Parts: sequence; C-alpha cells; structure tokens
Amino acid sequence: MDQLRELYESLPDDIARHALTHASWTDRRADSYERLAFLGDSVLGLAVTTHLWPLLDEEQFGAGRLTKIRAHAVSGRSCRVVAERLQIPERMTALSPENTPANAQLVKTERVLASVIEAVIGACYLEFGYERTAPAVVDAFGPEIERALEEPTDYKSVLQERLAQRGQVVAYEVTAEQGLPHDRTFEVAARVDGEELARGSGKSKKDAEQAAAAVALDGLGSRG
Repeated sequence: MDQLRELYESLPDDIARHALTHASWTDRRADSYERLAFLGDSVLGLAVTTHLWPLLDEEQFGAGRLTKIRAHAVSGRSCRVVAERLQIPERMTALSPENTPANAQLVKTERVLASVIEAVIGACYLEFGYERTAPAVVDAFGPEIERALEEPTDYKSVLQERLAQRGQVVAYEVTAEQGLPHDRTFEVAARVDGEELARGSGKSKKDAEQAAAAVALDGLGSRG
C-alpha cells in the first residue's frame, strides 16, 4: 500500500483532485473521476493478471480459473477495502464542496470507492507510466490477491452449475437490511422454485449472495 500511497501523494494537485471528484460535485462531467476510472480499471486488471500469470501452473489454471481468481482479487469489495486503506473516504470528504449527510454517505459506498481507486490508478499510470504503477497496484492489492488464491471459488457459479444439472435455477432475494446507509449489512435468501435453500449475509448484496450460495452448497454436500 505504501507504494501506491506515495505515487498518489506525488501526483500534481490538479490530477490528484480530478481522481477524487464525483460527477455531482462539478458542472462538467469530464472533470469527474469517471474517465480516469475507465483507464485505471484496465491498468488494474493487467497488473494483477501479469502478477498471477507466472505464479500459477498452466496445467491447473486455465483461462477460466484465472478469470475467476482475478475477478475475486479486483472485485468491487476488494477495491473498496483498498480505497479505505488509502484513506480515500477521508480524502474525498476534504474535497467535498458541501459537508452534507448525502456526501458523507457517498464517499463510503462501495461503488464510488471502487471507481475512485481505479481513477487513482489511472492517474498514476498517466503521470508515472505502467512500470512504476503496476508494482504499486500489486502491492496495494496484495492481501486481496492472496485471499483470491486461497479461496478462489465463485460459489454462485458453482451452485448454479450444480442446479442446472437438475434443470433448476437459483434466485436470490434480499430479506433484510441492517445498519446505517453507509454501513449496511444485507441478508439474502437463495431460493429454487420458491423454496429457500439457504441464507447468507454480507456488507454488499453480492457478498451476501455468495455467502448464501456457499451455505446452499454445504447443504447439497458439494461446497468446494
């Protein structure tokens, strides 16, 4: 994380500010972080893929497994965690044009934080090039990459593949939400033909769905 923090803090003030500016905070959408996030998403994906490529045996890790591991490592949840470690919410709050509850909530949402960390990566790429930015990205996402390698399973996909063999389709429904708007916990039920298989919870709907799918697979005796 120190490498990416140092690169970000070395950016010219205008570029650093651009990477943190939400579209609702400016009259010109082009002055928001959106285009930088588009660029940073590609840099993030390439940096992590290049890092994973020599680590994983080609016989065991084909394109499908590599895709799932990378998706886990750079998911919205992973990007949010990295953004929080880089103190993005606090940095955005300092730049917010108004100290309102809406803006306070905005800078803590997973969607915004994921886009902003991608924008930061995009800004660093433009200013310092790929050779300096890629190692900083891998360093920042190190814990998330390790977690993806340790538990790369996409439980929703595994569950659906299992059920498809029976001609069934799983559906997910949010059954409860708890906590403040910026710190919610979701509870989700996994159902087949209206019958509940399992429930799971998480800080995002996607995490809760994965948790419910994992529990459902436990019940089917096929987790992992």
